[in-house]
Amino acid sequence: MNSKIILDQVRENLAAVIAQNSARDVSLWKEFISLHAADIADFLTHLTREQFAQIFEQLPIRQKYEVFEELSDPLRLYSLSCLTDEEAVDLLNKLPADALSDLFDLLSEDALKKYLSLLRKDVQTRVLSLLKFHPESAGGIMNTEALSLMENMTVSQSIGVIKQLQSMRNVYHLLYVTDRANRLVGYISLEDLLLQESEARVGGFMRENQLVVEAHEDRESVAKKMVHYGLATAPVVDEAHHLLGIIPSLTLVDVLVEEASEDVQKMSALAPMKESYFDTSFMRLFYERSRILIALLLAGSFTTTIMRAYESTLEVGFLLYFASMLTSTGGNTSSQTSAMVIQGLALGDIQPSNMFRFLRREFLMACMIGIILGCTAFLRVYLTTYNTLEAFAISLSLAVIVIVSVVFGSCIPLVLRRFNIDPAFSAGPFLATLMDILGALIYCYVARLILSS
Repeated sequence: MNSKIILDQVRENLAAVIAQNSARDVSLWKEFISLHAADIADFLTHLTREQFAQIFEQLPIRQKYEVFEELSDPLRLYSLSCLTDEEAVDLLNKLPADALSDLFDLLSEDALKKYLSLLRKDVQTRVLSLLKFHPESAGGIMNTEALSLMENMTVSQSIGVIKQLQSMRNVYHLLYVTDRANRLVGYISLEDLLLQESEARVGGFMRENQLVVEAHEDRESVAKKMVHYGLATAPVVDEAHHLLGIIPSLTLVDVLVEEASEDVQKMSALAPMKESYFDTSFMRLFYERSRILIALLLAGSFTTTIMRAYESTLEVGFLLYFASMLTSTGGNTSSQTSAMVIQGLALGDIQPSNMFRFLRREFLMACMIGIILGCTAFLRVYLTTYNTLEAFAISLSLAVIVIVSVVFGSCIPLVLRRFNIDPAFSAGPFLATLMDILGALIYCYVARLILSS
């Protein structure tokens, strides 16, 4: 029986499975706890808190720990209340320091003191060293429990250290090398230990690091550099070049997914939210969504003000009927352009060195698109009204709107990046609302200029 069928059956008979009143319920429970921890964690995420607690408390102790590691941070906090003090102590001491620091970032000061006091001294020290870094920095996401080697160690000594510490330290494909003062000097791969002579010194065949990350660097910038160089891990150092930890590939994937999710939210005019949809309270979602929409609604009302000021012009022929066509085209064009710019900035295609080349290219693109859409609009309006002057006024307005939309869509993300503001904020509703206002103004002004002459 595959996992989906088992989970569907448990969901349909949840109360009975929790109670385990019959042999069938006991059998279904055994099949449920045999599933992968990630499947169980995903299933628990969609339950009420009461149902979550009832199931989580009945899980075997080892499985509680495995499921705990797969949960989101808010659910991890809640699940701690479902554990006994002994279980909580054991679990917290087994978690990696970087996972604990992420979890503790969500705690109140009193709760933080309580859980820190439950940790062993060595774990407590590592967690406190991570908590001093901003959660969005390289230091905030690094793994401090990765195994490193010293440059004066031999191959045989290195292999012995790996065998001895592999249960307590994370061993990655690349092993970073330090001097006696714990300053980063290079790296070797696991293959190097197999190919070199047993008495060869690590410092004799280590290689220079392609990328060294400073602890206070922004995590998104670090992730882009790792992707650029094709690295699965990156070392993190302090100002004195002491090795503090590494950023592994799993963390890189998490960062890229979280940053992509944040960009989507920003492009939708939402403040980035760390929690998943169901972990975020209804009132917070209501507040975040409504406040932005109210602001955009009030900003959009300027379009009505502009059109009322040009009421006498728009009453001529069919001009008013085509207003929405022009403003929506402007919004669509600006959103399309800004999305391309944001993607180019994210991938590193657009940089200060080629910015003016990019702007020249986009201005030419704006003129070409403006001409083709203007011609299309002229035919559309003329075949409806058979009025050449009105068709020309509308088509010229559309061409100007398109050119302005491309220019704004290209420039605004670049300006925001210049002031260290995420360019994703420029896309979506914000830019569309701005172009609605400018589009209405351009349309009314051009129409009056042509039709009153």
